[in-house]
Amino acid sequence: MSDTIAILTGASRGIGAAMARSLAKPGTRLITLARREDPELAAYARSQDVQLEQLSVDLSDVQAAESTAERICAALPRDAKRYLLINNAGTVHPVARTDALTDGAAITAAVNLNITAVMLLTARFLAAVTGLQADRRVLSISSGAGRNPTAGWGVYCATKAALDMHARVVKAEQGADGVRIVALAPGIVDTDMQATLRASDPASFPAVARFQDLHATGKLTSPAHVASRLLAYLDREDFGTTEIDDIRNYD
Repeated sequence: MSDTIAILTGASRGIGAAMARSLAKPGTRLITLARREDPELAAYARSQDVQLEQLSVDLSDVQAAESTAERICAALPRDAKRYLLINNAGTVHPVARTDALTDGAAITAAVNLNITAVMLLTARFLAAVTGLQADRRVLSISSGAGRNPTAGWGVYCATKAALDMHARVVKAEQGADGVRIVALAPGIVDTDMQATLRASDPASFPAVARFQDLHATGKLTSPAHVASRLLAYLDREDFGTTEIDDIRNYD
């Protein structure tokens, strides 16, 4: 029997990789979903005597996301004390002005990864833990971009706004005694996504200079630090009271 069962997407890089290592502790069964497995995480989990299952899956592929969600959640034990789903995987691509968003395949892939996969995983998770006398929580990593428009981020802003609304609907359906959910913005973090943004064409992403400056002046937060704060938030007694939140509110 595991005290905690945690499902984490986007676990191979950035915040997700840092969260995976923090979650990998005795008493936890950790299930990660990412495009590739992380051998260092596997070695660390073994050293901590943690049950780890790493699944290689492209969550922008709807069929793959759907079948993986179904398989994972159908096999969840029903005797854990705590069940966690952390929807972390996401992409900022395509970055372009809205009048240049003409690549349907790129838009579809982003929508699938940023919101469709979240909805599929959350649906299977909710069904699997319904009726259990256990602590059940969903944390979806959102963004301030879903709450404030940024030129060049039409797809990213729209999908993160959808993620926020999805959390609101889940909360409305689950009520006071159901699964608790929060869509939480992590702030500006020093990840591969940031490096990609700093290399953007200013014509497509007018705010590029700001992000370059944040990096040059050391104002980006490390993935490990943000991960520790996100997981501390996940442990809060009042988790889910506010379903739309920002970790920077707790500085």
